Amino acid sequence: MTQKATRSELVETGAGEARITWHPAPARKARLVLALSHGAGGGIEARDLAAIAAELPAHGVTVALVEQPWRVAGKKVAPAPKTLDVGWRGVWPALTQPGLPVISGGRSAGARVACRTATELGAAAVLALSFPLHPPGKPEKSRADELLGAGVPTLVVQGGNDPFGKPAEFPGATTYELVEVPYGDHGFAVPKRADIGQDEALALITGAVAKWTASLG
Repeated sequence: MTQKATRSELVETGAGEARITWHPAPARKARLVLALSHGAGGGIEARDLAAIAAELPAHGVTVALVEQPWRVAGKKVAPAPKTLDVGWRGVWPALTQPGLPVISGGRSAGARVACRTATELGAAAVLALSFPLHPPGKPEKSRADELLGAGVPTLVVQGGNDPFGKPAEFPGATTYELVEVPYGDHGFAVPKRADIGQDEALALITGAVAKWTASLG
């Protein structure tokens, strides 16, 4: 189901102007806001973010796609993590305006930001898409502490062939749920030889997120 965005707004933050693109759930069904930001190498056009924004409003979840100030300014390189956190904190008041519980989320670097700030901002939960558990080829440089420290219900959706951390590399814990997208890389692209197609992979993602958000109440 395709859901067109009805509104975009610029929000001033301590890191510059950010942009929120709203994909609203029908007014009578809306029960949650799912705020999602992009990674360090791309924008809100990422296939997983676009698929979630198209599908989740029908399930009563308003999706807010957030572009960090560096993207709005047209820069090609993301700033330091602490600057990303400043940008996310700055948009949070706008995300709470609908008066609904807000799930903090994002893909890759955006997932790290969501985890680091969830408790501080009062997020209802965290959705971590393609969480970069470690830099490619450097498993010793783990970022598991950020994920484990989120402090709220957390769903990780991870590609089975993600060089930033395959599902089997994630620490065993009861603080988060993990859904694997078979054969998926860091962008959830699946190779043509895989026995799951790209559309099926995206449906797996949106289905898992819809089921998880329904469990949150």
